[in-house]
Amino acid sequence: MINRSAAIRLAKLAKTFRSVALVGPRQSGKTTLCKAIFPQKPYISLENPDILEFAKTDPRGFLNQFKNGAILDEIQRAPHLFSYLQQILDETKKKGLFILTGSNNFLLQENITQTLSGRIAYVQLLPLSLAELKESRKLKSNYAWHILYGGYPEVITKRMIPSDWYPDYISTYVERDVRQLKNISNLSQFTKLLRLCAGRTGQVLNLTSFSNDCGIDQKTVASWLGILQSSYIIYLLRPYHNNYNKRIIKSPKLYFYDTGIACSLLGITNAAEIITHSAKGALFENMIVSELLKERFNSGKLDDLYFWRDKMGNEVDIILDHASKPAAIELKAGETISQDFFKGMEYFSSLNGGGIEKILLYGGTLGQRRSNGITVKPWKELLQS
Repeated sequence: MINRSAAIRLAKLAKTFRSVALVGPRQSGKTTLCKAIFPQKPYISLENPDILEFAKTDPRGFLNQFKNGAILDEIQRAPHLFSYLQQILDETKKKGLFILTGSNNFLLQENITQTLSGRIAYVQLLPLSLAELKESRKLKSNYAWHILYGGYPEVITKRMIPSDWYPDYISTYVERDVRQLKNISNLSQFTKLLRLCAGRTGQVLNLTSFSNDCGIDQKTVASWLGILQSSYIIYLLRPYHNNYNKRIIKSPKLYFYDTGIACSLLGITNAAEIITHSAKGALFENMIVSELLKERFNSGKLDDLYFWRDKMGNEVDIILDHASKPAAIELKAGETISQDFFKGMEYFSSLNGGGIEKILLYGGTLGQRRSNGITVKPWKELLQS
């Protein structure tokens, strides 16, 4: 088992809260991590039809089996259990009694959030990060390899071929999870939308464009994108707002939580294809955005990632909204540094009176500290931030 960075936080929260929820995409390693951290707790999978039937028809009797708690896996399949869990948690002083896992972000549902507020801690587990791969000596020198393979533990540890594993994963997601989350009658249209998302990786979200290309109304597009978000398939990077003279873009940018899924949807089957692919830059951006998210989720930090773009086309790929001063990060897949790489950061800095940190993360290997205050970092140095 590869050591997971979230393990320390998960164990710590279980000593503080009466329950902990570990959520993230399917196959991201939630079950493996829970069993490793809480080996004394019984493991109960609500994917099992008999267990699920018991939980649905007699929730009180089901939960009363576990006087010392349990790991309840894929609990989003039995959302009615939350109100019964509330009573149990209110009546106990035991810490870490129930460990809940889910492959969709069920705690974003308002009724559940209100039910468990103050009783449960929340950990998001994404697929393996580059930092975790480095610690386990599985980090490659070629970033295209990591873009293609993504971070799902099974792909990495079992040396699966991405072009074999990811299509099956995507098919399983569409056929099982989508039907569970929402009654979508036309799965072919939903799959088409998913593929269109891959083609728009790193682009500003345009509901009208999706609607026209899929042949569905914008309200449906927004609903389906919400499903992809809540099940950890796509991530919408928010625009950075401040009082600037120029009009700014207010729509989010679309990325995938895992680049392996995006590559599969784009039909990319080997790392060499990425180097010459038209989506190379977008996929590199996606990899870095995903890594920054993993670092925040694993350590319990806030999601303080934004992008900035105005109507004139001036843009910064990532804005870190730190309390002291914002940091502007430009992401470039190229291995040779060009002066054009710095234009967006310099312009954004001028709007802020120069009071920002400026970083270029690129596909090369040499780091630099430039006289204009810009720090140039190779992609691997992201692991040192």
